[in-house]
Amino acid sequence: MLVWRMPHTTADIVLTGDERSALESLARTGRGRADLARRARIILRLAAGDLYSNFNESSRTIAKWKQRFLEARIAGLDGRYPGSTATVLTPQLEARILAKTREQPPDGSTQWSTRSLANALKLKTHTYVQRTWERAGLKPHRIERYMRSTDPEFETKAADVIGLYMAPPQHAAVFCLDEKTAIQALDRVDPVLPLSPGRAERHGFEYRRHGTLSLYAALNTQSGDIIGQTAARHTTDDFLTFLREVVATQPADRALHFILDNLATHKTQQVRTFLAEHPHVHFHFTPTYSSWLNQIELWFAKIERDILARGIFTSVADLRRKIMKYIRHYNKTAKPVRWTYADPRRRIA
Repeated sequence: MLVWRMPHTTADIVLTGDERSALESLARTGRGRADLARRARIILRLAAGDLYSNFNESSRTIAKWKQRFLEARIAGLDGRYPGSTATVLTPQLEARILAKTREQPPDGSTQWSTRSLANALKLKTHTYVQRTWERAGLKPHRIERYMRSTDPEFETKAADVIGLYMAPPQHAAVFCLDEKTAIQALDRVDPVLPLSPGRAERHGFEYRRHGTLSLYAALNTQSGDIIGQTAARHTTDDFLTFLREVVATQPADRALHFILDNLATHKTQQVRTFLAEHPHVHFHFTPTYSSWLNQIELWFAKIERDILARGIFTSVADLRRKIMKYIRHYNKTAKPVRWTYADPRRRIA
């Protein structure tokens, strides 16, 4: 029986000068095909007389590419099965992806995912969609909400409020006033597990309700100080009680301007009587559905984050005490809100 043995030397490969140059170019290229570079290095080492045992490749692989080189020279190093043509993320393909992103998915989903859109366009990989969205700044999984004001006098009222922020009257005080209603005094049934490295603070699911209260607050736009008062309800009487407290903090001859929303308790006959008795007090109402123009809403968001959202309150009295303590500490380092207006004359005269 004849047994074919792998030769230990490869002196039968002789390269011409042009072939050696071409193989060396393939072997050292950093942007060409990695498989061609690997095959070119095999042939160069075989031509130099290197032994099979010195290769990291198997003997079968070395013999295969040696035989193909001997049969067709450098052309024999090309793969016989080139595979499918690579898809390139061209501007035309990006335009197709962006156009399809604006369409509604056929399965009833509210937005596309990278994989669902890639399947709809029959793309080989969802990374084409991902890169296109990143380049265009698209995030279909996110949503932002807005509130449109239907007030026919929006510009007039908004200009009045913004004017008080940008150029307040001399020797006058400007307050942003509002109420935060139905603040719940919630107590946790289970103990709170404190945060630790790699683990967030954990609250139990069950809680006890101890009642609610309302918080009246007025922000001094010049100093940033907060005047606060809690109440069991939010009626006209409660509102007027707080309003008198704010007025009492200012000199009697100082003009006071209050920015507030269109809540019904701000426009009752009792309030109109109070304004008639105090001619130095002036109300400025924000446009309908435009509470974002009232700076006190920024402070309400802050107190919500700081103590209300995660706070634990054993009673309504405990809730009231912690709110007032927070206000006292806040006023020690209070700063006015600094809004930036790019060009208010473009929309509001």
